[in-house]
Amino acid sequence: MKIAIGVGLLTLFALPLTALGQQTPAVGQNLARADFVGSQGQSLGSAALVGTPTGVLIQIRMQNVPEGQHGFHIHGTGKCDGPDFQSAGGHFNPTGAKHGFMPTGGAHAGDMPNVIVQSDGILNADIVLTGVTLGQGANSLLKEGGTALVMHAGPDDYATDPAGNSGGRIACAVIQRQAAAR
Repeated sequence: MKIAIGVGLLTLFALPLTALGQQTPAVGQNLARADFVGSQGQSLGSAALVGTPTGVLIQIRMQNVPEGQHGFHIHGTGKCDGPDFQSAGGHFNPTGAKHGFMPTGGAHAGDMPNVIVQSDGILNADIVLTGVTLGQGANSLLKEGGTALVMHAGPDDYATDPAGNSGGRIACAVIQRQAAAR
């Protein structure tokens, strides 16, 4: 699995969509959205998801989140019942892989790099996650029962199975297909 991430003004391995061979898709095709809520039900921002030939570009825009490193994953159920978001289930893992980027046999399809929130509580991150799709099949983030993006209280250690020892779930967003504009 290859992942590219861009955070704030610092970009690590990020590629523009044109470098991925993707032209801007027609509205409603290969697009999804997710709106984040916190443990008290407050709005914390959103994510735009774009299907590309190499995976899914996830553009995260959040505010009022705690400073520091946070584990960030796609979870296997499209539910965000607060305050603990356990309804989102475990990590999205259609291939039965081990968790994390460190062990042989890893990572889950829903494993992503940690994100870093600065002291202003704002998170702007762009992540290209390979091995998932917004189309059909077992690796679709729009599968029956849905999927969700989850931010954890602490950083993922990239090794501990099944969830990276990243602490409680502090924000959750159900991934939903973006409706076509009319």
